[in-house]
Formats: sequence, structure tokens, C-alpha cells
Amino acid sequence: MQFAKRLQPLQSNVFADMDRAKAVALAAGRQVIDLSLGSSDLPAEAHVIEAIAQSLGDRSTHGYLLFNGTQEFREAAANWYEQKFGIKVDPQTEVLPLIGSQEGTAHLPLAILNPGDFALLLDPGYPSHAGGVYLASGQIYPMPVQAENAFLPVFADIPAPVLAQSRMMVLSYPHNPTAAIAPLSFFQEAVAFCQEHNLVLVHDFPYVDLVFGETGDGELETRKNLSRSLVPSILQADPEKSVSIEFFTLSKSYNMGGFRIGYAIGNAQLIKALRQVKAAVDFNQYRGILNGAIAALTGPQAGVKSAVATFQGRRDAFINALHRIGWNVPTPQATMYIWAELPSAWSHNSIEFCTQLVKETGVAVSPGAGFGKSGEGYVRFALVHEPPLLEAAVEKIAQFLH
Repeated sequence: MQFAKRLQPLQSNVFADMDRAKAVALAAGRQVIDLSLGSSDLPAEAHVIEAIAQSLGDRSTHGYLLFNGTQEFREAAANWYEQKFGIKVDPQTEVLPLIGSQEGTAHLPLAILNPGDFALLLDPGYPSHAGGVYLASGQIYPMPVQAENAFLPVFADIPAPVLAQSRMMVLSYPHNPTAAIAPLSFFQEAVAFCQEHNLVLVHDFPYVDLVFGETGDGELETRKNLSRSLVPSILQADPEKSVSIEFFTLSKSYNMGGFRIGYAIGNAQLIKALRQVKAAVDFNQYRGILNGAIAALTGPQAGVKSAVATFQGRRDAFINALHRIGWNVPTPQATMYIWAELPSAWSHNSIEFCTQLVKETGVAVSPGAGFGKSGEGYVRFALVHEPPLLEAAVEKIAQFLH
């Protein structure tokens, strides 16, 4: 059989590669401590599960769900954004339900790019951002993000010929994999740059709530204060929604990864275009899942604060354990990840480091090179276990390094 050329760049994927390496370790009898995948181990809140459970007995929820049937969810999403960021949102024209934000970032290039057009992506960055561009037969210009620039891209470094062929820019802060955050001033710069060069500005925003900060008495700040001070929405820099679209998922804030529910919010023309692509591919999720999402967005938020506190505790325990073995890494302000520069002996081979580490110790982590060329020399740890197991993983890493 002959297959489309667009599949060629999709043959390698950091998560699939590590899944194979984990399978080899398990077959050899290793107990695997999996820190490679950012899938929260925390449960969804009881009131969310109850809303879904109550839907199961309602036969009216068992059929196809078209756009008009999602209105209550879209209203909940719009209200959530308005309360959190002070941005007025029209639920009819500026919100679109998604099967997780990854579906949105993968499908949007089909609505924007013609074959050969460039998309400007963060390097390193989340793999599905590149995958969507390849499926649209576009080209990728990787914008390096490096420690010396606080893991923010330098727009002035983009070559003029590339910029002339570019149609979209994809950002994502708090950033996966580096855990970096971006100030509002950076987003304002990005909006102005995209307006000047007629680019669609895409912001993938799954870690809006997983941000760590302390008040003077050591208690966690409110989500609202954290959002405004540390992790702004792209729409705060583009309140008119002139060029911007933002993707949110309930996977991280509400521990609903397996339910595959998120939404796009932003420019009405972009929402309409993405809706047209979705209409050719799928209907919406089961209505009961949307009912659970509505309960999450409109109900008690104590679970979000609890999750933030949990991941902050894990971050501190893991960082302290790494420091004890002499691996000095900076403490991130957001996400569920630690982005660690490898010891010099492994600085040019993160894939081999991860392959050998899981083979010899059972500890699985993600190689930085799997997120892009500029990720080489780093590894990403996902804090998806309780502190005792995270500390045990570090002990195994210490044995491997010595």
C-alpha cells in the first residue's frame, strides 16, 4: 500500500517511544515508576461524577449531540472565563466544545493553512502542535525557547522569508515541557506582532490553574489572583479577539483527562472555521460528559485548590530530593512538570538517557529531544505520584548516575 507523505513526520512520538521502552522494562520484570506522561493521578470531584452518573439514566442524553445542544456548556465556559479574566465572551459565536484541547490544536491548522504555509511553533513544544501542522501539509518554523530568554521565543529572530509565508503562531504558557510562565507584557508583544504580520495567534492553555504562589502567611493565593498576576489569558492581551483563539481543557484543573472535554474560546471567525472542520470529523461527546463539565465549571472549586496544593507539595519533595543527590534544577512556578538539564555526560543524548534509565531502574521519564531540537540536553519529569514514590524514583536515578 502507498500512504500519504504527511504521515512520514508522524512516525515518531515521544510518548509512544517511551511506552515501548516501558513495555520492555516490564517484560524484564522491572517495577516501573512512570514519570513520563502528564496524566493526573488525582480523581475528578464527586459532584462532577454525580452529574455524569445522573445523566446515564436519562435516555434523552443517549443520542447524537449537535452544536445547539451544547449551549448550556458554552454558557458555563463563557461565564467561567468572564469571572476569571474579566473578558466578555459570546457563548454563541466565541466558544466551541472540544474533545480535549489537543483535538483543537490538531484540527485548527486544517482551517488556516494551505499546503506549504508556515506555522511558528515553540521549540521545545507539545507534540500535537506539530502534528496538526503536518496533517494540514504545512511547514513548521521552530521558535527556540531557551533558559537564557526565560523560555520565551524571540520574535525578531524569525527570518523575513519565513514570516512572509507564515499564517499562524502557537504559544502555550504555562509551558509544557519547560514549565515556564509568560507575563502579560509578552502576550501583548505577541498580539502586536501577529496583528502586524497577519498571523492567527493560538494559545494552548491547559495549565491555567496549576500555578504555585504563596502569600505572606504561606497560604495559597486565590485562583483569581494567581491568574491575573502569573498566568494571564491571551485574551487579556487581545480583548477585542482580533487575532486570537485560546484552548482550555478540563484534564488538568479538574482531573478529567479521560473524559476528553475542553473548549476553544476567542475570535468568532476562527471559532466558525474550527467548527466547520469539526463538523466533517465528529459530533460532540456524550451529553453526560458535558453535564459533568458544567458541574466542574460552575460548582465548588475546592478540588482545584486541593490539586494545586498537592502538586506544589510533590514539586517541593521532588526538587529537594534531586538537590540531595546533587542534581540542581530550578523550582518551577507552574504545571505538573520538572524540566531538568541533564548531567554533562548525557547532555547530547536525552533519548539514550531515558531508554537506559527505564531499562536499568524502571524509572520512566520523557527525553527533551522528543519535544523538539531545542529540548535536547533536558528531561521532563511528570509529578504524577505521591512524594514517597517520587523520592524513591530519585534514589533509583542516583544509583543510575553513579
